[in-house]
Amino acid sequence: MIRIALDAMGGDRAPRAIVEGAAWAAQEYDCQIVLVGKERNIKKFLDKTDYPKDRITVKHAQETIKMGEPAAASVRRKKNSSISVGIDLLKTKEVDVFISAGNTGAVVCAAILKLRTLPGIERAGIGIVFPALKQSYIMIDAGANIDATPLHLLQYGVMGSCYCEYILGRHNPSIGLLNIGQEESKGTEIIKEARELYEKTKLNFIGNVEARDVYSGKVDVVVCDGFIGNVVLKVSESLAEASSAFLKKELTRRLLPKIGAVLSLPAYRAIRKKIDSSETGGAPLLGVDGRVIIAHGASNAKAIKNAVRIAIGYVKQKLNQHIIEELKKLNV
Repeated sequence: MIRIALDAMGGDRAPRAIVEGAAWAAQEYDCQIVLVGKERNIKKFLDKTDYPKDRITVKHAQETIKMGEPAAASVRRKKNSSISVGIDLLKTKEVDVFISAGNTGAVVCAAILKLRTLPGIERAGIGIVFPALKQSYIMIDAGANIDATPLHLLQYGVMGSCYCEYILGRHNPSIGLLNIGQEESKGTEIIKEARELYEKTKLNFIGNVEARDVYSGKVDVVVCDGFIGNVVLKVSESLAEASSAFLKKELTRRLLPKIGAVLSLPAYRAIRKKIDSSETGGAPLLGVDGRVIIAHGASNAKAIKNAVRIAIGYVKQKLNQHIIEELKKLNV
């Protein structure tokens, strides 16, 4: 049975949403969950929740790293935080995977400091699965490393390709470098050098892709540095929220659109499900020597339940071993 450590204090709705999501997941999936955080706070909600008593336990951690705290300093200072204790459980192999909706920088920092990176990987990257017109794709990096080198960008492609193949079930995933144009002459020197590295490998690299291409589903893996990736992520979230608000405003302004809106409800619900971050659950921190899933800070119980689902697939598919094997094949 897969063992999961879940940061009960991480996220805007913690610990209630985390506890409820854990209970939901324990009922639906074959797993053992360790809720990490302030025991009294966790049990306050756990005692009011229906869950399999043999599937969920609590690991006390006295401290909490808040969202606005500096990552590295907080991890070093708060050694008994829910993030640090959860990563420690992963390091000592008491659990198979760690999930947190807390301070992303602190999770990344703690994972790298305590777990280190996989053999051959220089920097870890956050992989986010986005919906697209043809099919979903994974973008890496979404915020773990803002100063990527050409080699880092190549390694992101390897990790993203492995995730696509073994988790999303894509054969020979296509990879594109996010750039301001498709031409080889476009982009920074780092992008140009990364493209040259890709062209020396047997990866299914199709070249540069522009921002307007990412939601078309042109490629399976979009590679970029963490600064650009995080901007894409935040703009996408904002656009999804704004589009929903604009649509609701226009549809409720007059009678005829209201009638049309009622008739179109199934379509609206299907679209909403595609862009709902709670359906995705969480994003893997690829490249660390352990399995870490980063959930959205605003995660509700449904998002946490789905993060557990993602974590289980991550463990079952032995993704890290596949990444190590693929790195060995690179001719760079």
